[in-house]
Amino acid sequence: MSSLSASSPKPVAPKRRFDTRRLMPYLFISPFFILFGIFGLFPLLFSVVLSLHSWDPAAGFEAMRWVGFDNYTFALTRDDWLHASLYNTLWIALVAGLPQHLIALPLAYFLHTCFGRWRNLVVGLYFLPFITSTVAIALVFSALFSKDFGVVNSILAAFKSVPLVGAIMPEQSVDWANNPQYTKWMISFVVFWRFVGWNTVLYLAALQTVPRDLLEAAEIDGASLWRRFRYIVLPLLKPMMFFAVTLTIIGNLQLFEEPFILTGGTGGTDQAGKTAAMHMYWVAFREGDFGTASAIAWLLFIVIAAVTGLNNRLLGQREND
Repeated sequence: MSSLSASSPKPVAPKRRFDTRRLMPYLFISPFFILFGIFGLFPLLFSVVLSLHSWDPAAGFEAMRWVGFDNYTFALTRDDWLHASLYNTLWIALVAGLPQHLIALPLAYFLHTCFGRWRNLVVGLYFLPFITSTVAIALVFSALFSKDFGVVNSILAAFKSVPLVGAIMPEQSVDWANNPQYTKWMISFVVFWRFVGWNTVLYLAALQTVPRDLLEAAEIDGASLWRRFRYIVLPLLKPMMFFAVTLTIIGNLQLFEEPFILTGGTGGTDQAGKTAAMHMYWVAFREGDFGTASAIAWLLFIVIAAVTGLNNRLLGQREND
């Protein structure tokens, strides 16, 4: 028996087969990561490299020259057009962004309480500007604000005959795109018109989560529509308000299409309508300085992060309170 056991072969562990079924989920999601790496992560990292170099793409990669933080220094200290465009961007973000929420929130509450079966139709009409092509919207408003044939100037001219209002109306047709006094107002109006419906839909969606029994109990107790809105609805909407305001800040600080088309790509007279994103485009594709343009892009990112953080600090504290 001992000889038989000694000569018997040792058991061999079965070879582990590669299970392709475990690999399939990763294969299904791999296209996203591949495309993100090519079109998202690589340009992001390459822009960091570019911001530290002086480079004109027309001269090829061999023309890249290391300059360190000189591009950032130039943008912060000597690029007066960047400073002006940042001022324009913040001005438009405030003038176009604040009224969006001051109107969208009461409008959403009105739609929520006063409209029944027609609410979806009305919401769709308000949401239509957001899903419409930005280029198409800008072209339409370019015609509306035209100096010679625009509807806006025609309306202002019609109000000249009104006794009280006529005194503040401009005497001549306004050149909205080229008059520094009016260019930012024109851009702000278009941005406001385009995004007020989007914010209305956001607030209307948040209103669906407000417990109806609270509103009914307050109504039975004699609370008016305003008091129900002030003491019940508004506190419950603070998380959505923070989210909507954050999106508005980020979007307005990245404005490009509307001011670019409305001013014919030039920013208007004295660059009154040029935003930071427009200036970045101008430096890169008109002046051929991709290094400085990349530095401007990262500086704009820092500005957006700072303003968003300030908004988080202000509205976030109120939400916690």
